[in-house]
Amino acid sequence: MEIPLKSYLTEILDRVRDRDSGAVADYIPELAAADPTPLAVALCTSAGRVYSAGDDEREFSIQSISKSFTYAIALQEVGVEKVLGTVGMEPSGEAFNELSLEGGTHRPVNPMINAGAIAVNQLINGEDSSVDARVTVLLDYFSRLAGRELHIDERITGSELATADRNLSLAHMLRSYGVIAGSAADAVTGYVRQCSVLVTVRDLAVMGATLALGGRQPVTGEQVLDPRVCRQVQAVMASAGMYDGAGRWMASVGIPAKSGVAGGLMGTLPGQLGLATFSPRLDSSGNSVRGAEIFRILSEDMGLHLMSALPSTGSAVRSIRTRGPVTVIRLQGGLGFTGAEDFLAAAAAHELTTVRVVVDMRRVSDIDAFGREMVLEGLRRIRTDGHRIAVIDPDHLLGDRRLGDGTTVEETDEVAVEVADEVK
Repeated sequence: MEIPLKSYLTEILDRVRDRDSGAVADYIPELAAADPTPLAVALCTSAGRVYSAGDDEREFSIQSISKSFTYAIALQEVGVEKVLGTVGMEPSGEAFNELSLEGGTHRPVNPMINAGAIAVNQLINGEDSSVDARVTVLLDYFSRLAGRELHIDERITGSELATADRNLSLAHMLRSYGVIAGSAADAVTGYVRQCSVLVTVRDLAVMGATLALGGRQPVTGEQVLDPRVCRQVQAVMASAGMYDGAGRWMASVGIPAKSGVAGGLMGTLPGQLGLATFSPRLDSSGNSVRGAEIFRILSEDMGLHLMSALPSTGSAVRSIRTRGPVTVIRLQGGLGFTGAEDFLAAAAAHELTTVRVVVDMRRVSDIDAFGREMVLEGLRRIRTDGHRIAVIDPDHLLGDRRLGDGTTVEETDEVAVEVADEVK
């Protein structure tokens, strides 16, 4: 059975494809010359399953999305106290490249604006580290987070350094207050090289999922970061990741996120998944126009808003048992996107061969609209593959059990219960 998420993601891309508002970043020559048309989306589940659509293999520079991960690495390497002594964590309410520092302490307000990111970069590998050694540490961490070896686009590095006057001004200001110890030029070079790492939306979705899962990389299984580090990073992303529009973003979309001026956008749903989009045209705040709209659609359709998502603990599939001509799939807990995807993936991986398939929902506590549609579509696909299906749904969570082709599940609940209880 094919899981229908790729076709759903493709449909979302088609809904936003013709929107052409915004413009590519024009203050960096390499980005100003970029093709504005690419469009891609990806999500990675807690089980390490990655679903994507569009230009999902196209590489682009990570840009300011790197700030989230460099902040995480600094917390991991030098500890919270040292990092908080260097950079604050309050929303700035200003543009990402504003020439301003926190009153009194002279710290950058948070690590998601350029001044904060430059300061955080200098914490990596010690204050006496060379630029190359510092970048090597960052690139190794980024690669482990993505689950593959990543590389730096030196053309983008050169292009950004040629137009880095404002960032150099920030670095000189930081140095004048003793926030950084190295030269302003080295600080900006390290920061720009960090921003020039090439990624795909699939990479970003996996990297986001690693933050969402408390530092456990869902594909490789490696514990890359400490859970407390990931909690701190996502909290700051929620309040400052989308710059001066962060408050509106969290109220309307409700997904901790970080954007980059190459057109990437990465988000996390704690404990559940990471997601990412790529579309180069930006709004006035420097956020991808079509990418932000895709996030809004996903949040609304899939119930991903942080303040309203169904709880997800453990697997939604309690068991899959087969005896003779019958397979029984027992579900449990809340069936939002994560739980419903768990059901579809388990059914697909099991390679159902029996004549009859019974889905037992007696232990399901709740289901949202998107989860309901996913379960019903899964039932339709199981039947299309040649199986007779039945559902035990005493609380009528699936409504009238009408499938996508207009038909309903044929068998009665009484028959399904009898069959299910025979298969232990």
